[in-house]
Amino acid sequence: MRLPKLIFKGTIFSGTGKGKGFINLPWAKDQIEDKLGFSPYPGTLNIYLKSRDIKKRKQLKTFEGKKVEPKTGYYSGLLFKATLDSLESAVVIPSVPNYPSNVLEIISPTYLRGQLGLVDGSTVVVVVNA
Repeated sequence: MRLPKLIFKGTIFSGTGKGKGFINLPWAKDQIEDKLGFSPYPGTLNIYLKSRDIKKRKQLKTFEGKKVEPKTGYYSGLLFKATLDSLESAVVIPSVPNYPSNVLEIISPTYLRGQLGLVDGSTVVVVVNA
């Protein structure tokens, strides 16, 4: 099934740093570069979704994303090309048990917080493209 254009709105918050650790793993970084065509900034931008967008986030898992195959001891994830304020990025859907359904993680070749002047509490719009 073809992924429709999905628009998510949410609020920036500081994460635990686990996304940064994952992005910095050589096998994960290599797969992201291969599947998305960019070298990711070493970290993720965490977004709390507005309640109306939580269902759309759950829908993403039903579409064919670009799968990141994990090394032993890690979980897989799905990547979906996206834009945030017209900047190239991607949504990461980790296949981690009990991962919060109201959180969207974004990766990009750029440091999005710095590039866009984002702070915790900033509201952003992410567009996931087919």
